[in-house]
Amino acid sequence: MFEAVIFDWDGTLADTQKAVVESFQTILQEVGCIVTNEFLERRIGTGTRKMIEDAVNKCNISFDKKILEELATKKITLQRELSTSVTLFEGATRLLDALYSRVRIALATMSARPVIDKLLTEKKIKKYFTAVVTASEISKPKPDPEIFLLAAKRLNVLPQHCVTIEDSIFGVKASKKAKMKCIAIPSGAYTKKELQKERPHLLVDSLTHTDKILNYIIQTQPFKERYASISQDKNHKIPDSN
Repeated sequence: MFEAVIFDWDGTLADTQKAVVESFQTILQEVGCIVTNEFLERRIGTGTRKMIEDAVNKCNISFDKKILEELATKKITLQRELSTSVTLFEGATRLLDALYSRVRIALATMSARPVIDKLLTEKKIKKYFTAVVTASEISKPKPDPEIFLLAAKRLNVLPQHCVTIEDSIFGVKASKKAKMKCIAIPSGAYTKKELQKERPHLLVDSLTHTDKILNYIIQTQPFKERYASISQDKNHKIPDSN
């Protein structure tokens, strides 16, 4: 049994693609940078500044640190305003509820702190996370393991006792570099085949595969069976997927 689970956010727990892409396209167009949505989607998870740098470099636009920071600030503001377009993936709340009080839970996201704080509150899932680490607190984006190692440190758990849940190849690489086990889910921009090439320790189709995920993390009786016994004791229903 693992002591801690560290979740990614964008594309893993929540479908943020529309908000992320729209906010990026808006600020990039201000400097005459035109890239496809796919270009941006496949870089989600590397952080705002890295994505802006990749885009302007592709467009052969020169920039300095001041311009980069101004664009990043505008993008974060726009993304916060688009929070209503963000939805939790089916099974997200159910999985968090099943893990709650059994293992320590952290969020390690390359989203900015102002964005994630608003979303966790709006989606009513803030209570599940003992620690939340954002791009605002690290210097190296995924696939560097810095964000996962910081999350483990804040949970006071050794990296080898942690398992991450990720949707991107950057996240899988970062997890393995951190010496953590990784569960990969093709719910973001990367296909099951692409994720499989990175050799995650477990690959599932979606968060709705609760039994398989829980069995890997806590190696206990099937989720439905466990909740049935809890329901008899506490007289409550199995929680909905969302």
